[in-house]
Amino acid sequence: MQIVRTIVWVLILFGLLVFSFFNWDPVEVTLWDNFVLETKVPMLVLVAFLLGLLPMWLYHRAAKWNLTRRITSLENAVRSNALSSRHSPPPSAGSAETPPSTDPLSPDGN
Repeated sequence: MQIVRTIVWVLILFGLLVFSFFNWDPVEVTLWDNFVLETKVPMLVLVAFLLGLLPMWLYHRAAKWNLTRRITSLENAVRSNALSSRHSPPPSAGSAETPPSTDPLSPDGN
């Protein structure tokens, strides 16, 4: 799976390199009325890509951290439950029997 991810990233970088080669033109981006940024097209594309990637990457990291915490908590609960059941005394055989019924309406008549 690691090789597939590496191939995808290499293809994305190669595509960005080809795009940059053919579109190395300066553009003016007006951010505010009197604040104009002059940059190249590939830099603008790269910044837009990173601005779109960053929120999803942060969400992924937060979800992964939360799930790791939950899994660790559940593993600890299972581990402590297994340890407590191992150290508790086993139930005695005499306590499993039920005493005879003294109800006069019982089906066996006792």
